[in-house]
Amino acid sequence: MPRALISVYDKSNLVKFATSLVELGWDLVASGGTEAALRAAGLPVTAIEQLTGVRELLDGRVKTLHPAIHAGILARDRDEDLESLKEFGYAPINMVVSNLYPFQDTASQLGVTLQDAIEQIDIGGVALLRAAAKNFFHVVVVCDVDDYGKITAELRASGSVDLATRRRLAVKAFAHTRDYDTAIHAFLSQDSVPSLISIDLPHHLSVGMQQVEQLRYGENPHQVAAYYSRVARSGPLGGTVLGGKQLSYNNILDLDSAWRTVSSFSEPCAVIVKHLNPCGIALGRSIADAYAKALASDPVSAFGGVIAVNRPVDDDFVAALGSLFVEAIAAPSFSPTAQAILANNRKNCRLLQMPQPYKGTELEIRTVQSGLLVQSADIGDPDGTILQIVTQRPPTPGEKSALQFAWKAVQHVKSNAIVLAVSEATVGIGGGLSSRVDSVELAIRKAGERSIGSVLASDAFFPFPDGIEAAAQAGVTAIIQPGGSIRDKEVIAAADKANLAMIFTGTRHFRH
Repeated sequence: MPRALISVYDKSNLVKFATSLVELGWDLVASGGTEAALRAAGLPVTAIEQLTGVRELLDGRVKTLHPAIHAGILARDRDEDLESLKEFGYAPINMVVSNLYPFQDTASQLGVTLQDAIEQIDIGGVALLRAAAKNFFHVVVVCDVDDYGKITAELRASGSVDLATRRRLAVKAFAHTRDYDTAIHAFLSQDSVPSLISIDLPHHLSVGMQQVEQLRYGENPHQVAAYYSRVARSGPLGGTVLGGKQLSYNNILDLDSAWRTVSSFSEPCAVIVKHLNPCGIALGRSIADAYAKALASDPVSAFGGVIAVNRPVDDDFVAALGSLFVEAIAAPSFSPTAQAILANNRKNCRLLQMPQPYKGTELEIRTVQSGLLVQSADIGDPDGTILQIVTQRPPTPGEKSALQFAWKAVQHVKSNAIVLAVSEATVGIGGGLSSRVDSVELAIRKAGERSIGSVLASDAFFPFPDGIEAAAQAGVTAIIQPGGSIRDKEVIAAADKANLAMIFTGTRHFRH
C-alpha cells in the first residue's frame, strides 16, 4: 500500500484530497493539527509518533525531523535502500504533502515583532519538501493546494503520477522553498540595508518580493505583467489607490518617476511626467500655483501624463486642472471634496495616496541579460559637494536661485538631460537623446521665447562648446553643470565670450 505523509498549515481542500487518496488505496500518515483534522473527518490516519516512536517535542517544533520520516522519503526503489529501511523497521513514503507556516504574511504586517516573525519560520516542512523534491524519481511532492485535483485525476486514470508531473511538482517545491528562504533572509537583513548602501553592496542579494496585483498587461498589450512588493497587500509604490481605473504598468513607472521628483523639494511642488520624463516641474505658493507653472513648461506633452504633488490635493488644485486629460495623480492625501469632484468628473483618473516621500533607502535593481544591475539610489549631491564658479562673471542672486532649482530638477530627467528654468519653474526640458547639443536644442524649442533670461542645468559635462553657444544664442544667462570634460577650458571660454555665468558642481547625475 503506498503511503502519503501529510503535514500542512493551509488545510484548504485537505479532507477532500485525503479522502480521494484513501479511496485509491493510500495509507495516510499525518502530524499534529493535520492528523486531528483528518481524524475529525473520519479518515484512517497513522500518527507521526507511531512511525518515529517519539512524541512531538518543544511545543510541536520537532515532529517530522526523524530518520523514520526522512529515510522513508529519500529511499530509492532499489534493493539496498529497501533493505536499509527494513533493517530499522521503516517503510517508504511515496508522497509528501506539505505547505509552510505563513512567514511572508506575518513578516509583512505593520508592527510585527522580530520574535513573532521568527516563530513563523518553518523548519520541518521545508526539510520535508526538499527531501521529497530531491527524490522526485520515486516520490510525489505536493506544496500547492491547487495541485490536489490534478494529482487525484492522474491517480484515478493510471494508478500513478507520471515522471513528468513529479518533476514539475519538484520544481515547484524547490521554487517554493527558495522564495520562502529569500523572504526570511530579506526580512532579517532589512535593518542593515541602509548602512550597506552607503558603504558596500551585499554579496548575496535577497529581494523577497511577492506578487500583490496582476496587471492588465505590461508596456504593451502583448506583454504580461504584475506588481510585486515586499509587503503583502501593499498598494502600488506603497500607496493606496483611492479611485479611478486599475493602475497600469506604465502608470506605475511614471508615478514612481513623478513621486521621486516631487520628493526632492520641500516647497509646494507639482511635477508632470510623460513616458518616464518630467515635462514640467515647478514650485509655487500652493500646489495649484505650482501646477499652473509646471503645465506652462510644456502643455502639449502634459496631455495624458501623470501628476505628483507634495501637498494634499484640494479644491483649488482640482479647479486648476481645467480640461487637461490626466492618467493619474499622486499626493500625500486628497480632501474629501477634491476626491469626490475627481471621482465624478474624471472617473478614469487614478488617485494614489502616498504615505511618505521617496527617501532613496532601497537598492535600485534593473534586469539585464543573464543578470541584474544593482546600485544605491541617487538622491542628490553627496555631502561635501562644493559649487565652483568657473567664469569671469558670477551668477546674480536671481540666477543663483534659478540654478539651484534647475540643478535639482535636471537630476530627474533622462540623460542626456538639459533643463531650462527660471527661479521656480522649468520652461523647457530636453532629455533622452544621444547628443547633448540635441537636448539643448530640444529644451530651447520647448521653451520658445521663455528661454530668454532663463538658466540652464546639464546632468553631465559639455563635451564641446556647441551646447553653450546654442544656449547663449537662445538667451540663456547662466549654466550649472558638473564639469570634468577634457574641453572644459574651451567650454568656459565660450561662456565667457557670451558673458554667461557658469557653475561646476563636480557631481554627475545620469539617469539612463
